[in-house]
Amino acid sequence: MAPAIYSATRRQLSLAYQEFAGPEQLSPEEHRTWEAARAATEFSYAPYSHFHVGAALLLADGSLFQGTNQENAAYPSGLCAERTALFGLAGSRPTPPRLVGMAVAGRPAAGAFGAALPCGACRQVMLEYELRQGAPIWLLLPSVQGTVLRFERLADLLPFHFSAEDLPPRA
Repeated sequence: MAPAIYSATRRQLSLAYQEFAGPEQLSPEEHRTWEAARAATEFSYAPYSHFHVGAALLLADGSLFQGTNQENAAYPSGLCAERTALFGLAGSRPTPPRLVGMAVAGRPAAGAFGAALPCGACRQVMLEYELRQGAPIWLLLPSVQGTVLRFERLADLLPFHFSAEDLPPRA
């Protein structure tokens, strides 16, 4: 018996982002958002991991909204900084304001700032906000090498995402 021959179309994704040697190369509004994320780490509750994460959201009116990771002895009950910022903002306003950008920062309890990359759940939630507003949200992340990564839109972090179009029609 001859082996089955499968036909597939090969596709390729490409990811575009900017890499800056340091935050001093960012625009003034990006730098302010970056520093707000770093400052937010001071309010993190991380008695178990000892890794403090802060997130800062830049709103269209120029104001900033911060969030931090909140841990719990029942580990699944904690929440990441990105989601506390987004959920806190949405929960504090009758109409969520337009988000222009966001930044994430992380540091150990006793140490220098380092990489802090959003988990899959945070990426999905972040993207939902971008899809809701119908406009891109830029993102600043610290890399493992100590550089600053800038993404033009959150969709670049989660190319195969789940959205409202994936849900079955409502009866």
